[in-house]
Amino acid sequence: MTTPTVPEPVASFIEHVNAHDDGAFLDAFVAEGVVDDWGRTFTGRAAIKTWSDKEFIGSRGTLTVEEVDVAGSTVTVVGDWRSNHANGRSRFVFDVDGDKIATMTIREG
Repeated sequence: MTTPTVPEPVASFIEHVNAHDDGAFLDAFVAEGVVDDWGRTFTGRAAIKTWSDKEFIGSRGTLTVEEVDVAGSTVTVVGDWRSNHANGRSRFVFDVDGDKIATMTIREG
């Protein structure tokens, strides 16, 4: 089975997440980046960090990519998410702004 090719900056973002690199994870977002986790919205570095410390990087999450779709500046990644907080097939939709992520939306995959 071939792993789908994930375009930048999302590919590096996933590497940082899987390495549990909190600083690089946060640096991947634009200044007023947004995370929408199943309808709960976190805007800006401080809010994203607070959420991530408990539910994302802090829960030792890893994403195994299964599907990738690119439509303009939107990259959708579906994969198997495993962490100490939540597990299961998840859909991550990234809106990319240059070499940064503007929004990351997480839903059921």
